[in-house]
Amino acid sequence: MNTSIRGRALTGTALALAVSTLLTACGGEGSSSGTRAAGTASATPAAAVKDPLVATFDGGLYILDGESLKLTRTIELSGFNRVNPAGDKDHVVVSTDTGFRVLDATGQALTDIEYKGAKPGHVVRHAGKTVLFTDGTGAVNVFDPADLSGGKKPEGRTYTSAEAHHGVAIELANGELLSTLGTEERRTGALVLDEKNKEITRNEKCPGVHGEAAARNEAIAVGCEDGVLIYQDGKFTKVDAPDDYGRIGNQAGSDASPILLGDYKTDKEAELERPTRISLIDTEKKKLRLVDLGTSYSFRSLARGPEGEALVLGTDGAIHVIDQNSGEVERKIPAVGTWQEPLDWQQARPTLFVRGDTAYVSDPSGKALHAIDLETGKKITSVTLPQSTNELSGVVTGS
Repeated sequence: MNTSIRGRALTGTALALAVSTLLTACGGEGSSSGTRAAGTASATPAAAVKDPLVATFDGGLYILDGESLKLTRTIELSGFNRVNPAGDKDHVVVSTDTGFRVLDATGQALTDIEYKGAKPGHVVRHAGKTVLFTDGTGAVNVFDPADLSGGKKPEGRTYTSAEAHHGVAIELANGELLSTLGTEERRTGALVLDEKNKEITRNEKCPGVHGEAAARNEAIAVGCEDGVLIYQDGKFTKVDAPDDYGRIGNQAGSDASPILLGDYKTDKEAELERPTRISLIDTEKKKLRLVDLGTSYSFRSLARGPEGEALVLGTDGAIHVIDQNSGEVERKIPAVGTWQEPLDWQQARPTLFVRGDTAYVSDPSGKALHAIDLETGKKITSVTLPQSTNELSGVVTGS
């Protein structure tokens, strides 16, 4: 791949909108849990915020200025919350116990927009649409994120899976909808529907299907316990893992690259496998390459740079910049201290969120958050927060 990185712009690039990101990826087979109280903001008037970031902590959300990292607002929200970009420059989707709630991050307040349902799961952005998958009901909701600006729940496409399961869905540019197949006990593959939700095709040779990513020329991949399943130009293609059990559950894609970045696990019986290898999936050649980083990582470690660079935050504390074509680690950018992935997927661990040419990395052990220039590898700024953070996300800039 082209490993040069365009000159840094803290506000990000238009490419960020096109990238279908696996920061939506899950660590476990369930979603949020815990009790829920209505979100309330701190009494202190909110300061102006530019390109906001949103970080979760035990009991609420922090809203930070994307340039200065200044904490501008604290919103109390009990329970285990998850955050993902909504797809526009103002909003973030918050997964709560009651469903998906929309946060106006620029306005620094939770809106009345909510997609109710038990176990809200994956949030996927692609081709100008945002797709929500509710695990507890199997419901899929598709909307144009530009419609969030009106303050009302957008009208959009809906679909309900045959059975509820921990799934994911993505709408393609031509209106086709790819959605996973499964039950609470077993997940098997994916199907594709036309604009009227009529089935076009399906493939059930993807055991344990989990996660998605989109590559250049709209190649869509979902992970399997024995490789990946790719949908492109109306047909499915299975790319087998080199191991009988070779699970790829979390992926990160980029419109700038035909190659997807994925995790890779081989121990089916492990309570928690801490892998050191990642997968690079060539969606054009339909081949899979494994790369040993020499350090482990977690499901919140995968990201892509503005030109499709493969980025992995290792437990050695560095961001590994990987040449997608050769598989070589070209650079290691120091980010945080050494760490270990906790057994419970809901427990905090360093998290990587990339927007434009800037990598944001959380450091729960130090209650810190860092902004790092991917061009120079230098820290732009850091902040210490009142509490340790867990998940980290933000609005989409450059849109």
